[in-house]
Amino acid sequence: MVQEPTAQYLEQKVTEAKVHFERALACKHTEFDDLYPYMIEHPQFFWYKRYVAWSELLTVVKLCNELKVTWEEQFTSQQVNYIQKRVMSAKVLDYWFETNDSKEHVG
Repeated sequence: MVQEPTAQYLEQKVTEAKVHFERALACKHTEFDDLYPYMIEHPQFFWYKRYVAWSELLTVVKLCNELKVTWEEQFTSQQVNYIQKRVMSAKVLDYWFETNDSKEHVG
């Protein structure tokens, strides 16, 4: 018997998707690199890697919205705005980490 997802489970999935996206933005290693190691040789790889991570984040947020699970607390208000617009623009790529005129860094 399959259990329905809990709010805590979905919140963890949002955290994982956020970390994946932020690591992709910072050009750090993700599990995607392990799945497609040959793509590292191609310049378009980083755009595709970011697109995949962004899509994952949007999918998890969509599930949270449909199940009425809160996800916004894990993000700055500007990041929430980007996610709600759903379009990964140059602005998202350039300013995702911007908070109060300083940069946050992915661990």
